Amino acid sequence: MFHLLDKERTIAGPGFNRWLVPPAALAIHLCIGMAYGFSVFWLPLSRALGVSQGLTEPIKCAADIGFFAQLFTTTCDWQISTLGWMYTLFFVFLGISAAIWGGWLEHAGPRKAGVVAAFCWAGGMIFSAWGVYLHQFWMMILGSGVIGGIGLGLGYISPVSTLIKWFPDRRGMATGMAIMGFGGGAMIGSPLAAMLMKNFATPTSVGVAQTFVVMGVIYFIYMIIGAMSYRVPASDWKPAGWTPPAASASKVMMTTRSVSVKKIWGIPQFWLVWMVLTMNVSAGIGVIGMSSPMLQEIFAGSLIGNALSFGELDKGQLAAIAGIAAGFTALLSLFNIAGRFFWASLSDKLGRKLTYSIFFVLGGILYFSVPSSAAAGSLVLFVGAFCIILSMYGGAFATVPAYLADLFGTQNVGAIHGRLLTAWSTAGILGPVVVNYMRDYQLSLGIPKSQVYNQTMYILVGMLVIGLICNLMIRPVADKWFMTDAELAEEKKLAHEKALNSLVKGEVGHEHTSMFTVIIAWAFVAIPLSWGIYKTFLSAMKLFA
Repeated sequence: MFHLLDKERTIAGPGFNRWLVPPAALAIHLCIGMAYGFSVFWLPLSRALGVSQGLTEPIKCAADIGFFAQLFTTTCDWQISTLGWMYTLFFVFLGISAAIWGGWLEHAGPRKAGVVAAFCWAGGMIFSAWGVYLHQFWMMILGSGVIGGIGLGLGYISPVSTLIKWFPDRRGMATGMAIMGFGGGAMIGSPLAAMLMKNFATPTSVGVAQTFVVMGVIYFIYMIIGAMSYRVPASDWKPAGWTPPAASASKVMMTTRSVSVKKIWGIPQFWLVWMVLTMNVSAGIGVIGMSSPMLQEIFAGSLIGNALSFGELDKGQLAAIAGIAAGFTALLSLFNIAGRFFWASLSDKLGRKLTYSIFFVLGGILYFSVPSSAAAGSLVLFVGAFCIILSMYGGAFATVPAYLADLFGTQNVGAIHGRLLTAWSTAGILGPVVVNYMRDYQLSLGIPKSQVYNQTMYILVGMLVIGLICNLMIRPVADKWFMTDAELAEEKKLAHEKALNSLVKGEVGHEHTSMFTVIIAWAFVAIPLSWGIYKTFLSAMKLFA
């Protein structure tokens, strides 16, 4: 049975339709993308113990119970700030696991990596459910944060190399389709989790443990189906009638050779791309985490038709603007997911370097404009700026695998991408720290809440300037870094690759993929994604109500 996971068993024969591979990748990314939506659990979990004892309020921890004591306490409810560390751990372990096991993935193949990711991500959620039931936060940290984070990393990079090899003619579009799913995971998972918690909630239970179990089972089934559907092309396969394009001004850095992942840490271009991604993501991820309070504090009563400041609003008015801010967050999610496909596909035409230059120049202009639009009270300009910014945040994730393939070749692009994702781990700490601590510092100086984000926006502009400089410094990789023909042959041997002529000898037969099969495969992921987009769209409409 386990031989079904071997990379040799996933080699597609002549006649296989490459359009079956993106839905397999989407099936996995739509599941692990729920990492973005885990905050839907924080409020119920912050009062779970109190509810279990029939109380209407959380049982607050004593002043001497710090973070580490909360890992094991069974006498008080967890603080939301404590629960938020799971969000940080997701992206820390995503980067770490992708960097450590990226090379193994290239040799083991996407199917085996996808199956391991399914066990880790879904199994971590089920283990976390046990932790919720026993009120042991260390079990949630271990289950979802660590084990789930490892599954997150393996699941995230599992399709990258495969899709780039299946779509050498549309690298950006191919990775954009898969990574679009990661942005869309929370669109499905968050409303689904809310529905399940409402269904399982009782006078003595917030329903989170049961929700974790149900979602874990659903995610496991989806991810296993996606992983088992992965297929890899023969090493010398190419699309019918396609020939590699001649070098042009926009594609001058598209190499036909490959770099060994063992050398990647020493190549200057890798670190420049690392800085490019870190700066872009740091700016975007910091805004994502503060989007809701930022809109409320800046526009306050004007959101509901009065001139009151945030501190002057009563409880009912605060609840009303919180609902509008939730619509703002939902709208940003829509642009995040759309940008992943739009910008990655556009990069196939413009080239990756020019695409990233647009991210930094346009993004810098938009961040710089935010204080002015806020001071003028222009909600349309404010919201529009952040929608475009978030589209480029998502676009950066979707475009970077193709950028790596252009620079370092396709042989080890999955492993190299895994190492690059340490930039995401860094940005996941740097961005929120800059935004949150700058806000607190501005408040300590007595600056009104409507103005505390102005300096932060200028700091984010500075980050984008650094990213732009790094991007402009990227040049084609020097010949000394590429593998020789002998080294490439050895690498392909380790990766269990077989040339197309081996298929002719009968090792893998001809495969005919019907259009009906392709339609079913796409419907498998399109239906839940469409439902998630619909629910998010309804929430976003609150902003314009």
